[in-house]
Amino acid sequence: MAHLDLSGIGYDLPDGRGLLADVSLHVGQGDRVALVGPNGAGKTTLLRIATGQLAPHRGAVTRSGTVAVMDQLLGRRDDDTTVRDLLVRHAPVRLREVAERLTAAELAMMTDDDEPAQLAYAQALADWADVGGYAAEAAWDEVTQQVLAQPFERAQWRAAGTLSGGEVKRLVLTALLVGPAELLVLDEPDNALDVPAKRWLEDQLLATDKGVLFVSHDRELLARTATHVAALEPGPAGATAWVHTGSFTTFPAARAERLARLAELRRRWDEEHAKLRELVAMYRQKAAYNADMASRLQAARTRLARFEEVGPPEVVAAEQHVQVRLRGGRTGKRAVVCEGLALTGLTQPFDLEVWFGERLAVLGANGTGKSHLLRLLAAGGTDPGPEHRPADGQPVEPVPHTGVARLGARVRPGWFAQGHLRQDLTGRTLLEVLHRGEGDRAGMGREEASRALDRYELARAAEQRVETLSGGQAARFQILLLELSGATLLLLDEPTDNLDLHSAEALEAGLAAFEGTVLAVTHDRWFARGFDRFLLVRADGTVVETPEPVWADDGARVR
Repeated sequence: MAHLDLSGIGYDLPDGRGLLADVSLHVGQGDRVALVGPNGAGKTTLLRIATGQLAPHRGAVTRSGTVAVMDQLLGRRDDDTTVRDLLVRHAPVRLREVAERLTAAELAMMTDDDEPAQLAYAQALADWADVGGYAAEAAWDEVTQQVLAQPFERAQWRAAGTLSGGEVKRLVLTALLVGPAELLVLDEPDNALDVPAKRWLEDQLLATDKGVLFVSHDRELLARTATHVAALEPGPAGATAWVHTGSFTTFPAARAERLARLAELRRRWDEEHAKLRELVAMYRQKAAYNADMASRLQAARTRLARFEEVGPPEVVAAEQHVQVRLRGGRTGKRAVVCEGLALTGLTQPFDLEVWFGERLAVLGANGTGKSHLLRLLAAGGTDPGPEHRPADGQPVEPVPHTGVARLGARVRPGWFAQGHLRQDLTGRTLLEVLHRGEGDRAGMGREEASRALDRYELARAAEQRVETLSGGQAARFQILLLELSGATLLLLDEPTDNLDLHSAEALEAGLAAFEGTVLAVTHDRWFARGFDRFLLVRADGTVVETPEPVWADDGARVR
């Protein structure tokens, strides 16, 4: 039976701070263990330790059976990776090694077709057959037919950069789920997937008998698929893990009950500790003038020492306190007007009016033009005036279109870009970005900037460069920049993708209090519940408004 055991795992950061402390969990065949926790708690690091990509500083990892891995940054590479490279990279180790040797032998044959090169190529072909390479190619043919509607023979040399993030994710996930690996370790497998693809992933996870350890921030996916929830809980020495042996549906209540119980145990321990210290102090005072009290003083000291040696009960995990203070401001009644707007090569002409204060969710499959619509509005529309320039000073590429997109009076757009990393901020620390100011965002002194970062649980990352932030940290920092910019129209492109559960809830609370208009592209079914209008961009290019969230062209509504 394949299994993965982590026992007492500890890992320290280069500056000596503890990231993980005594983390233990088990993944067996058929288990679907969801790893949750605040951004920066060490989830990705723990997955890398579990798969052998990183060595722990303390503890042990035990694995049996074959393990396959999908990392968080899949689909964000800017190299010359092909579809074949993607599939080989996620194949079992032995097959991957032979595939790389076969590729090298083929290149050698093209450059130096001598006898040694021919012999090496013949041996590589024999080894490819021995490790099941041809069977793997047959399986990959089914995968590319299913995901890309192309046979593997045609699709294998296609550049991965020509695929959408969702296509890359589904391609690799399909290969892993039908592949020979008995254990899967998946870091945010649902990111970049549209809702039909997320439902497909949920169905596949429910159907597989493989053991799966995965990280996800999608509350619907967690509720439907997880058999266990492992929560990383940050502490002074690093994060520890608490495993809830039930579904995500019962996790919040179970965790709240556990934290309340731990708080009560700590309160009782503190009371008993205080009593013992008072007892020692009393006997010390009496022993100063009564020698008969010396033995009682020693007994009290021994009792206190033994009590302290056992130590307090488990420390209550520090709760996150992300505070989103999106303010906004009054604008003209009509915040956004589109007349005969058609995004070139993506949508047919459509009309749209969005009124001040409305929350409009833009839905549809990947590649239909949703992000292009938000980018057009972020640039100020078709013919932007000075008052419609981006409030946060973010550069926005033009979007080819016909028709008119117009922003209302006093509407200042603030754009949360998909992918979270703002290239114009690369090389600067968080404090440097806040100190400098940009657009309508005024510069801040160090103390004021530190307080703002602390509200977003980013104080410890203040001296980090923007490009070194985790996905969740980068998302929170971008929301902070929107808050400080004073935008009155928020254009959010999949804002909850990398946010941990608490941060997503904090964003929802911030949007509820925002005095302004919100347009959001989202595949987050839970997040969409907070919107009052829904715009569906269909695969055929038509754009229609729907009374409820619709996640596919066939009219499938939110669960």
